[in-house]
Amino acid sequence: MSCGCKTSGDSAHSCGPKKSANGCENVNTCGNSYKLSVFDWLSNINNPASNRCDFVEVRFKNDRKSFYKNVNNVPLHIGSVVTVESSPGHDVGVVSLTGELVKIQMKKKKFSEENSLKIYRLANQKDIEVWQEARKKEDSVKIQARKIAHNLGLEMKVTDVEYQGDASKVTFYYTADNRIDFRQLIKEYASTFRTKIDMKQIGFRQEAAKIGGIGSCGRELCCSTWLTDFRSVNTNVARYQQLSINPQKLAGQCGKLKCCLNYELDSYLDALSNFPSSSTTLDTEKGRAFCIKIDVFKKKMWFAYVDSSVAWYDFDIDLVKQFISKNKRGEKILPLEELKQPDIPLHSIDLIQENNVDRFEKKNKGFNKNRNQNQNHNNQNRQNNNQGQRKNKPERSEKPDHTNSNHNPKQPRPQQPKAQLEKVEVSNSGQEKKPQQNPNKKKFKKKFPPKKDNNA
Repeated sequence: MSCGCKTSGDSAHSCGPKKSANGCENVNTCGNSYKLSVFDWLSNINNPASNRCDFVEVRFKNDRKSFYKNVNNVPLHIGSVVTVESSPGHDVGVVSLTGELVKIQMKKKKFSEENSLKIYRLANQKDIEVWQEARKKEDSVKIQARKIAHNLGLEMKVTDVEYQGDASKVTFYYTADNRIDFRQLIKEYASTFRTKIDMKQIGFRQEAAKIGGIGSCGRELCCSTWLTDFRSVNTNVARYQQLSINPQKLAGQCGKLKCCLNYELDSYLDALSNFPSSSTTLDTEKGRAFCIKIDVFKKKMWFAYVDSSVAWYDFDIDLVKQFISKNKRGEKILPLEELKQPDIPLHSIDLIQENNVDRFEKKNKGFNKNRNQNQNHNNQNRQNNNQGQRKNKPERSEKPDHTNSNHNPKQPRPQQPKAQLEKVEVSNSGQEKKPQQNPNKKKFKKKFPPKKDNNA
């Protein structure tokens, strides 16, 4: 029996028969189990039977989840496909959380145990087949529902369609800016789809959480993975963080301001509590100056004159507080250009040399320089050795002395250079052969001038 993970969400993955005693083996990757999932860090701890929680969390399509009571004490695990109570009929879902963490989630979402529904049984093969057939029709039903709404001229968008497990009811999730009159629309849907119709309006952020997607950061949307509450975000959050008010960069997939702007807001507010107000003005001898920029990380403030705001002067916040205290005593401070202290450049060492474009060429140049220096040094040593040997040896006359040839028979004769000698071989017949040509010498073909055409 299949665990039904193929139809638990929009994923095309199917666990197939990989169902063990602990439930689905691929429960963390099948379907859309990552949407608003809760990590069960108490899964390896066995609680006493007296304090056992009878409630389990069951997930359906996308981010729809609910809590059900296990009245019949059915052995359930994460990934078990169950048939639960619904109105009307029954629904089919996958168990996503069990144990003591269910109580914490129920308290967090303010779920009342009095109105809780119950679990009938583990889903049999017939329940899963009906459930899968109903899920296969959802895409075509959504397209057809959008066409009907467009023909009626309704300003709404059908975001998602979800069939109940027994195919007795279909729920349409839609977004709209204004109120919609559904009287004619529901009649058209009922006559077309032949089932009970349920319409639910959701916000644009709930739409992004239900469908999911990839944000500008390259990761999955926070609202579809772990974020359960949507706090209000306004443009003041961007101003506190010194961000440019650009709707294209500050807006998320839902078209609203990004929820992640609230993540670092508290840190910025703590840092700005030590800063003077951004509307601070300084009275100088040259004129009045106003704050034009704040840097939270460098703890600096930039000021410029009211008359000429082209030149900016940056000061530390401690120095700015001293200027403000002088102005409160009625004293004017010196001009900003005189108070500006020269910036001491920080010498940074690039150990990895990532910013150096010629980092490979410099290494080769240095290697070549060292090699050339070594060669020159070796040549100088050779020349010095040769000169020393020449000084120790006696000088030889260039021309041989024929007068003393009889007295010095062992005096060597001057050798002729080999390049000037030509070997001449004499054959047995007494004929001389031509001297051998150099084999390394290149042979060039004789070029003849082109023939003249007399008929031209």
